[in-house]
Amino acid sequence: MAGLNPRIFRDVPSDITIEVNGGNFALHKFPLVSRSGRIRRIVAEHRDSDISKVELLNLPGGAETFELAAKFCYGINFEITSSNVAQLFCVSDYLEMTEEYSKDNLASRTEEYLESIVCKNLEMCVQVLKQSENLLPLADELNIIGRCIDAIASKACAEQIASSFSRLEYSSSGRLHMSRQVKNSGDGGDWWIEDLSVLRIDLYQRVMNAMKCRGVRPESIGASLVSYAERELTKRSEHEQTIVETIVTLLPVENLVVPISFLFGLLRRAVILDTSVSCRLDLERRIGSQLDMATLDDLLIPSFRHAGDTLFDIDTVHRILVNFSQQGGDDSEDEESVFECDSPHSPSQTSMFKVAKLVDSYLAEIAPDANLDLSKFLLIAEALPPHARTLHDGLYRATDLYLKAHQGLSDSDKKKLSKLIDFQKLSQEAGAHAAQNERLPLQSIVQVLYFEQLKLRSSLCSSYSDEEPKPKQQQQQSWRINSGALSAAMSPKDNYASLRRENRELKLELARLRMRLNDLEKEHICMKRDMQRSHSRKFMSSFSKKMGKLSFFGHSSSRGSSSPSKQSFRTDSKVMERTCASTD
Repeated sequence: MAGLNPRIFRDVPSDITIEVNGGNFALHKFPLVSRSGRIRRIVAEHRDSDISKVELLNLPGGAETFELAAKFCYGINFEITSSNVAQLFCVSDYLEMTEEYSKDNLASRTEEYLESIVCKNLEMCVQVLKQSENLLPLADELNIIGRCIDAIASKACAEQIASSFSRLEYSSSGRLHMSRQVKNSGDGGDWWIEDLSVLRIDLYQRVMNAMKCRGVRPESIGASLVSYAERELTKRSEHEQTIVETIVTLLPVENLVVPISFLFGLLRRAVILDTSVSCRLDLERRIGSQLDMATLDDLLIPSFRHAGDTLFDIDTVHRILVNFSQQGGDDSEDEESVFECDSPHSPSQTSMFKVAKLVDSYLAEIAPDANLDLSKFLLIAEALPPHARTLHDGLYRATDLYLKAHQGLSDSDKKKLSKLIDFQKLSQEAGAHAAQNERLPLQSIVQVLYFEQLKLRSSLCSSYSDEEPKPKQQQQQSWRINSGALSAAMSPKDNYASLRRENRELKLELARLRMRLNDLEKEHICMKRDMQRSHSRKFMSSFSKKMGKLSFFGHSSSRGSSSPSKQSFRTDSKVMERTCASTD
């Protein structure tokens, strides 16, 4: 057969021409009507007029598929494969090539191949689904798609089960468990992930839903979604919005089955494509449930609104933070119960600390934006509960950057901004910077100096030992600190000057104490050395005397000691003197 106008029986002139999609096939009635019920009925209806041309409209698979069907009618051999079985199955239904008109007709042949060959092989099922994309809805009505989807889901589930059983191993206690290397590798019968990425989104969605029903692991579903999105969303097709919304609906309910960077990528694309509100809210909720794993780059979502808006999408980040703070909570609960530290539904303290640092970095990044309103800056800063931050250095840095970039703020706005910071939670370096920061309101600087004074006082008190009484100078200084608390009767300028003067005095006193402590430590070391040397001399002297007493030769060899005879002589003379004295 050559081109679209073949003559199968070259020795016999054709008596009918079949037109398919503008192409003409010069054929013979007898082999066609012996196999095709549709062509038989058309020829029978025009028996009187002796029809010589038939146009077949909307024939599935087009001229190429009809050519194969015609070959089958003429008994010409050709191979049925996974690339043409769907087309042949549909065209056999269109032409009514069933057992009613001929034994072992095309319909039964394609049915047998589909059932015994295709459905037992996952790659072939994917190929048939791919070929069926242009055969809808007929391929769906004939259950070609349904059978292939069910076969894919069954095979994927069976592959995972077989892989899991093959990698079980016995522990030292004799119990079966999965190999740790297998758990971390992510491989477990998931070789089909790349194969499914070629499917159209509607068929891919049906395959994923079937896999979920069959019990395929959520991690495998997530990996397949990531692979599919990376393949399809780089094409910049007109179906991007549908693809994003469909992938979001297919995400497993379990956390950590897809990377959080992937969720942020979907969210950015959802914002650009203006997807449905439910799609974006679902992504924000999922991101909020694992926000402690995010990075600063993840949070920097560009704003795609009008020209006068901020550089980054602040509202989306705020909703994510609210989702993080309220994760697991009930809508009926009030705000205080949701932010309770010990609440079983609230995030862990470790997660809170991580997210607080992330938010402070985010605030520092968006602070220089000239279009960022104070209300939005405060909205992000206050999104987390107070106990989320143990140190306010990051928040102070972000606030200072905002003050530097927005120098036209009123005094009332500056006070609102400074209220975010707990100056007691500043480190020594941050406190020293804040004490000299002229961008802060004067009252805030006074607070910084006051808390710095309290810290110095604490350092002074800890420098003395419990047994040593406080010097008179420190008692006077302590009294001055106690009496130097911020007084409502004094003006902020007076408080500021007084506190700075007292802080300088406290620092000098602290320096003196440290020098004195160093001197005491040196004296202690010297005394310890002298005691060790003195103890060593006494020991040697005592040892020499004991050795003299234990002399084997009856006298000591030491120069400083007397012999026993001389010592006895001294004793006798003293007795005689006492006797003479008593006689007189």
